[in-house]
Amino acid sequence: MRTTVRILSVILALLMGFALCAHAEEAPLSIGIIQLVQHPALDASCQGFLDALRDSGYVDGENIAVDFQNGQGDQSNLATIADRFVSKKVDLVLAIATPAALAIAGKTTDIPILATAITDFVEARLVESNDAPGTNVSGTTDMAPIGDQIALIQTLAPNAKKVGVLYNAGEVNSVVQVQAAKACIEALGFEFVEKTVTNSNEVQQAAESIVRQVDCLYLPTDNVIASAMPILYGVTVESKTPVICGEENQVLGGGLATLGINYYNLGYQTGLMAVRLLKDPTLDISAMPVERQLEFDYRINATVAAEIGIVIPEDLLAFTFEME
Repeated sequence: MRTTVRILSVILALLMGFALCAHAEEAPLSIGIIQLVQHPALDASCQGFLDALRDSGYVDGENIAVDFQNGQGDQSNLATIADRFVSKKVDLVLAIATPAALAIAGKTTDIPILATAITDFVEARLVESNDAPGTNVSGTTDMAPIGDQIALIQTLAPNAKKVGVLYNAGEVNSVVQVQAAKACIEALGFEFVEKTVTNSNEVQQAAESIVRQVDCLYLPTDNVIASAMPILYGVTVESKTPVICGEENQVLGGGLATLGINYYNLGYQTGLMAVRLLKDPTLDISAMPVERQLEFDYRINATVAAEIGIVIPEDLLAFTFEME
């Protein structure tokens, strides 16, 4: 009788073990992705992040479960998405752009949050410092080499005297960049002119106004402006206004040139940070420094240059492309 009981106990233990293993296989690590809005730079960041996970052995549908949600530029949507991730108790969140990061960071202090496409984590009050975040947030900054970008005006539009900046004054990232851009523009002897918008519906009127006041336009990595590049392209080509951009996808959308961030690489870099967290659950995100890119890419739109009468210097021809 005792032997029978022991055998039954062993069988029961084995069955419970198998059940636990099966349950573990059914519950992969969950990753929530909250993205502010769809446009090429943010989409590229997301793809880079997912590719870094895949290249490190973390594949959606196998050992991780990715829940991608797009806020469509609406703050209430972002809040709903953040609530969703908190209620699901996801293991990790990727937040793409500052409003998305603020939405999820305001809902949880426990879930690790990696953010990307954010210019200044400190100014956005997501971290205490870039070297030692001190919160459940870290990630990668898209701060561009603004001084070098402004210097492109001297190279591509040497006769320019007035430089305009168009941006969304409600976006913290943009305000930080414009402050830096203003200092660089004035240091190079240009007159600074600014025009602000609050949403994409205001971009055309603002653009038509500012191109009448300036010789060249500078665009920071602003989400509203980036999503309205087709509108800006139409206005600035007609006025023959050179547009120096904060990032590559703005140039692909009709700007003239940039020396800027590669958002796919930035997302990939963020993905590698996620891999470190997933592999080592004891790793403290509050001690993970915010990272930045150290290499930047020239991109020059030869189609736009021809349309507005800009001659591209020979040493920059290797960085040109034709619009489709």
